Amino acid sequence: MTSDFAALPIFLPLLAAPICVILSRFGKTAWVISMMVTWAVAAMCLFSFAEVYASGEPLKYHMGGWAPPIGIELHIDLLAASMLVLVSSIAAITMPYFFRSVNDEIAREQQPFFYAAFLMCLAGLLGIISTHDAFNLYVFLEISSLASYMLIAMGRDRRALAAAFQYLMLGTIGATMILIGIGFLYLTTGTLNMSDIATRIDVLAPNRAIIAAFAFFAIGLVMKVALFPLHVWLPNAYAYAPSAVSPFLAAVGTKVALYAVLRITYSVFGHEFSFGGMHLSLIFTALAVPAILIGSVVAIFETNLKRMLAFSSVAQVGYITLGIGLASQTGLSASLLQIFNHAMTKSALFLALGAMTLRLGSNVTVHNIRGLGKRMPLTAFAFVLAGLGLIGMPFTGGFVSKWYLMKATLDGGWWLLTILIAISSIFAVIYIWRVVEAMYFGRLSAQSETIREAPPSMLVPIWLLTFCVILLGFFGNEAVEISQRIADQLMPSPSLPDPFSFDPPILNGEMP
Repeated sequence: MTSDFAALPIFLPLLAAPICVILSRFGKTAWVISMMVTWAVAAMCLFSFAEVYASGEPLKYHMGGWAPPIGIELHIDLLAASMLVLVSSIAAITMPYFFRSVNDEIAREQQPFFYAAFLMCLAGLLGIISTHDAFNLYVFLEISSLASYMLIAMGRDRRALAAAFQYLMLGTIGATMILIGIGFLYLTTGTLNMSDIATRIDVLAPNRAIIAAFAFFAIGLVMKVALFPLHVWLPNAYAYAPSAVSPFLAAVGTKVALYAVLRITYSVFGHEFSFGGMHLSLIFTALAVPAILIGSVVAIFETNLKRMLAFSSVAQVGYITLGIGLASQTGLSASLLQIFNHAMTKSALFLALGAMTLRLGSNVTVHNIRGLGKRMPLTAFAFVLAGLGLIGMPFTGGFVSKWYLMKATLDGGWWLLTILIAISSIFAVIYIWRVVEAMYFGRLSAQSETIREAPPSMLVPIWLLTFCVILLGFFGNEAVEISQRIADQLMPSPSLPDPFSFDPPILNGEMP
């Protein structure tokens, strides 16, 4: 099917971004424009998802009327449509939250540039998901990254500049790796259309150029995903970014990078080449295990709550990568469920911390939230419920995703990984309980006596996302069905034979 709805969610934010700056003199115009655009984009993405889900056929749009492989194609299948809904919905839900948070933390003369950067970041993320052209994947990746650097640097803490610079350096290295990989693919196949590349790789692989392209892509995307040990940019970026930015980046930033991993490994190189020939299972599992353990342990000892949640994200990325590395349909379904659960859960948690920051007037730590549950009961309780989703308690979305991830490890005979998931969940109980203990059992300070509940414009987004976390736990069957359909499309065969065995690829009878 061909539809303009494949292109409009990308171009609408791109067009609105400069308008926010041009009309900056008219009060809160930039926020009004951003809210209207994000809501319109979310509606269009929901329509696209409904079309793709009902018909089973992808939506396509040929830029300038040029058909692929010569022209640039936007291609929205069920995976892309689901990710578009996730990104656009979180942007739309959090936009009312921006009104108070941005006004409190960002200087008035900088606010139009903030909203312009946010819209550019949104357009870049939606472009990564929609494009079916390898080079445009890189272009949209850079658009979203450059806008993210700007958003992080606007944090009121001076350390935000250092965090943005660190993210810039590592992000540039990762993007360069991806660009080199694209160059090798184009050199070998003579095309940039992903479907066309996949067809030609089936004929040409394995050869040195394709293996080199895969290696560069793997390294570059791992840096963008913030998978251990290439995660060093993430904790400071989340901790010192403005309170309105951290929920959005934590929810969708690494998730869109993980989408790119799925798209490149399954749709371009193919799961047999990626996991059978290049042994991506070994790499992902070897990186995911320390990510889960170290991220969870470090989170326990963090006193800055935004950094605590940031290291928790390192562990959650490990869960998702572990599911992908299992190279089975159940593992892939679990990873997809975890992507959606973690996006909603972590966004709700960061939004709650942002509301606390508004009232405390400083960074939120374990020490300065003592007794806050009595002064901000709605915000504190939302944090507790979202925290239960992060732990994976029953009747939350986190339970559904972790259940399927543990099932995937048991189906593969990897019971040690099952124990690892259970232990890391206990670690999550510990660092979430530290916050709960401080909020509900800590003694109120003299300063806390004047604190009041967050405004409705902030409470509504917090509770909407918290409600989604609980809703996914009660109605997880529908989410599981969608994730299984996506897994069936990406991996037609149920599993690969012994993906953890190591057998180096052979090129023309010789080692590469």
